[in-house]
Order: sequence, then C-alpha cells, then structure tokens
Amino acid sequence: MEKKLRLKLYRGFGHTHDLLLFGHVLSSRLKKELTEERSAFGNLLHLINLFIVKPVGKIPVQIIWQGEVIETISEDDGFFWLEWKAADKTLAGNYPAMVKVSGDTGSRSATQGEIIVPHLTQYAFISDIDDTVMVSHSAFGLKRINELFFKSPAKRKVFADVATHYQLLAISNTTPEEPNPFFYVSSSEWNLYDYLNAVITVNRLPHGAFLLSQMKKWYQLFKTGKTKHEAKLLRISRLFVLFPKQHFVLFGDNSQSDPGIYERLSQKYSNRIAAVYIRNVVIKNEMATTLVLKRIEERNIAVLQFTHSVEAIAHSRNIGLITV
Repeated sequence: MEKKLRLKLYRGFGHTHDLLLFGHVLSSRLKKELTEERSAFGNLLHLINLFIVKPVGKIPVQIIWQGEVIETISEDDGFFWLEWKAADKTLAGNYPAMVKVSGDTGSRSATQGEIIVPHLTQYAFISDIDDTVMVSHSAFGLKRINELFFKSPAKRKVFADVATHYQLLAISNTTPEEPNPFFYVSSSEWNLYDYLNAVITVNRLPHGAFLLSQMKKWYQLFKTGKTKHEAKLLRISRLFVLFPKQHFVLFGDNSQSDPGIYERLSQKYSNRIAAVYIRNVVIKNEMATTLVLKRIEERNIAVLQFTHSVEAIAHSRNIGLITV
C-alpha cells in the first residue's frame, strides 16, 4: 500500500536573494497545538501525541520559486532543508510558499508554508526560549517535567516584562512597519514547534522564525530539551552568515550552555554582536557567568546578567538599543 505522506513546515526566512524553508516529511499528522487552557492530564496526552511521530527519510521534496524548481531529499529523521538563491531580489515581506513531495501531481502532500524576508534594519535579535522567555526550570529535572508535561501554552508563565522588552526592541531604531527581526533558537525539539509558537502568541511576544533541535520519538520524551548544544551554536552561526549586514543582540540564560555558546560566537563575530543578555536563573552559576561575560565585554560588546527584565530594559535604553 502506498504510504500517505504529510509535510510539516516551519516558518522560513531569507535575505534578498538567499532564502530557506524547512520541515519534516511524516507518515502521520502532528497534532496541531491550540492556545486555550487544558487540564494537566489533557496536556500530558497532547504532549505524548506530539512525540508519536513517524518521520520518513529519503523522500524528494520540492518548491517552485519564481518559476525555478528547488529540490532536496529528506534526511533519515525526515527533516529537510530547502535553501536557494533567488534569481531576482526578494523584497521584504511575508511570502506564501507551496512545498510538495517531488513527483506528486495531485495535492496529496502539497503544503503551504511561509517565508519571512525581514526589512533591512540595523539590529536582529536571537533569543533562547526556556528560562530566557518562559519559566522552564531546565536545570531542575522534576520541575522541568512538571512545566512541560502538565501545563498548556496558555498556562505557561513567562518572565515579567519580557514581552514589553522584546516589543520595544522590535520597533526600536526602526518603525512598526519595518520591525527588527526576531529568531527563537532553542534546544527544544521540532515536536514542540506549535507548542512554543503558541506560548509566543499568547504572551504577545514578537513573531519570528524558530530554529529548534532534532525531532524525538515518544520513548525519548523525558530527554526533551537535552540536546547537544554544539548544534545550537551551528544554528545561530548560520544566521550570521545569512544576514551579513545585521548586528545581533543575543538573549539567553545561565541554566545550561548559553554563556559559553555566546562567548564562542563573540570570538568570531565580535564586530557584529551589539549586546549579550543572560538571565540569572541559577544562582550557583552567577559567578561563572560573570566571568564569561567579562571576557565577552573585553571584545567591545555590551553585556548584562540580569534577574528581572526591567533591569534589561533600562540597560537597553542606556546603550541605545531602545529609542522609543
């Protein structure tokens, strides 16, 4: 029997001629995340469904862009990455993009995605999510499990004033019509894409593109978020390459490896990093984080380790990141 394939697409992005869109080829549909509140048991069942996936590798996938056919093949875990150079300059805006399995003449697997081409602004913002935007207790196993397993996106707590800070940054040194781009880069898996996007939406943080970690299966559920952080470094580095004229501001926390990742980025891109912000969520890591940030600061990059977002807002105003 012919396998019924489904494409799960994630928000793509690009810069003038360089564009990319990515997703997964699956033989089962990922349950759509909803933003309304659910009971603890209801959220647990929903979460389990997000990890009951059947990726399909070695499947040819294509997109037609400006009359040109761009193709790739899904990896063993079903993930595919379409990246191409457009013949004509792509103006800033949001573009629909239809992706399908190559050779599929009908609409069986065709799925419409979205590509965001940001306006050319001075700054772009890269933010972690867990313990940077929302309370996740990543360093504490049982607390972390309780937050993810038993709380729907509508019930997840974000840090006070973090939405205000990001909203101000999105329109600072530019206009509301041409906002600064946001990228949410996390060690969480692609299984949680809709879940995390719902948290961002419910709490009115700036919409942006997500770069997450490799999908996991249901039996790996308790290892969610525990991905090698080298991959996170590579994902962020790709953004520096794709947006060569942008200056970046990096947000993370000291529960895991963000300070070390950002220090390594500062060694290569010191002239393109405007500031590094680290939320202090694990007190025992505070001193070590201070030492890392001091080394970053020696490369003429503004740094701040903070507990409350009001501190970060004041700092951003002081260094000119916020002008409104």
